Amino acid sequence: MVFGLAVSIGIGLAPVRAAELQPGTHAGTLQGALYRIDIPDHWNGDLVMLMHGYQPVGAKITTPMRAAEPTSVLLKLGYAVAQSQYASQGWAVDDAIVDNERLRHYFEHNLAHPKHTYVYGFSLGGLETLATIERYPHIYSGALVTCGVAVSTADIIADGALTPLVAFDALIPGVLPDLTAPDAPAFIPPEVFDKALQAHPQQAAILEQRLQERPGTLSLSLYYMVLRELEKRAGGMPVDNRNTVYQGFGDDADFNRKVHRYAGSPAAMAYVQRNATLTGHIAVPLVMQWNSFDQTVPARFHDGYPKLVHAAGDDKLLTVLPPVGDGHCNFTDAQTEAAFTTLVSKATAGEPEYRHGSGHLPVESNIR
Repeated sequence: MVFGLAVSIGIGLAPVRAAELQPGTHAGTLQGALYRIDIPDHWNGDLVMLMHGYQPVGAKITTPMRAAEPTSVLLKLGYAVAQSQYASQGWAVDDAIVDNERLRHYFEHNLAHPKHTYVYGFSLGGLETLATIERYPHIYSGALVTCGVAVSTADIIADGALTPLVAFDALIPGVLPDLTAPDAPAFIPPEVFDKALQAHPQQAAILEQRLQERPGTLSLSLYYMVLRELEKRAGGMPVDNRNTVYQGFGDDADFNRKVHRYAGSPAAMAYVQRNATLTGHIAVPLVMQWNSFDQTVPARFHDGYPKLVHAAGDDKLLTVLPPVGDGHCNFTDAQTEAAFTTLVSKATAGEPEYRHGSGHLPVESNIR
């Protein structure tokens, strides 16, 4: 059943007791962001805030909001699941963090106070989840990140988007437009890149080896779309490669002479730093898992956040599960359940029947 709850934060009835919360789907809008809250038939009293991945600008949005894939697994386990569509699409890291927190606040103040609240993000939702637990260290009992972007925005845009694009352009010139040109398209179909790669197999092999991809898996169209959208969102080129020394693309000296250099916009680069830069400082258990092969978030990025956590001295709170599955966010329900169960066991170790909860909204949680 669906209850329409188009409300503003702080407006609503007093929270009900957990035992009185009726199962079903609550759907509505908070500050311009669609949301849905699913309550299972036998709610265990815990809440999962679920943060979805990258959604291209203009992608169709259904009303009420459609549940993300892990929802059914979590509901089967007895957890309530709350998820926001976010107020914008694309690289919506800033909106995602605020809208997720606003929705959590709404749940606590209008539905029920969970015993535990967990946050779970996949793909780009991984970055948003990590930024969330760093920004709000005492809100959540634990966090799960699967197939996640787990490095700061500046790093993933520089190394995950710009590097493949300028490398492709240096090795196979004449296909990619100037990335800062006002008339450059917002999107280039994958077929354009695929045709060029097929016509230049030697250069394609260099790119695949250096970028840890397989034949036919280079997501250049996606990288281009993400960079162009973030450029528009940030108000300029969000990355600067004028002093970058590239390695591993064949003849390094020749490659670095040919590669296109871009000057970053100071304001755009500052925007990227704000949204978001990770520190590795965590205060709650964190479980992370990647796919064995991921064409969208390649293995060269998988150890980025664990290294930050190690440098911050918080290793004891981090669990990195062995990679499973082939393809971006390709997990079975059983694998998703196992990963989440691992998180819960870490977060509740030593607790007698989950007696401590996430508590009320603390003063430091400032939502717009």
